Amino acid sequence: MRQLTKGEEEIMQMFWVHGPSTVSHLISLMPEPHPPHSSISTIVRTLEKKGFVNHKAYGRTYEYFAIIAKENYSKYSISNLVKGYFQGSMNNMVSFLVEENDLDLKQLSELVEELKNKESE
Repeated sequence: MRQLTKGEEEIMQMFWVHGPSTVSHLISLMPEPHPPHSSISTIVRTLEKKGFVNHKAYGRTYEYFAIIAKENYSKYSISNLVKGYFQGSMNNMVSFLVEENDLDLKQLSELVEELKNKESE
């Protein structure tokens, strides 16, 4: 799997939320002013080349759909984040989040408890 650019990831989020879409439909979901059709079409074709989406043709209209699940890309992204910024250690990442107050000890305890429950299922 390959890393997505910010623009590619924004388009993938639309596929994951809204399902199969044409380029015109994707553009209609975007805030004003809408980007050019050619720009979004280029991003979608790049996503197809990278193996993230595929399409069905209906005459001259293409409907694109995600072939990589959001969960799979999330795992890949988190793994890269941990490798790139936390020396491959989840402990280092959690410590960083606690130190930066993005995660307090109560939340951390709840998370540990939730993980224990999932493990016992």
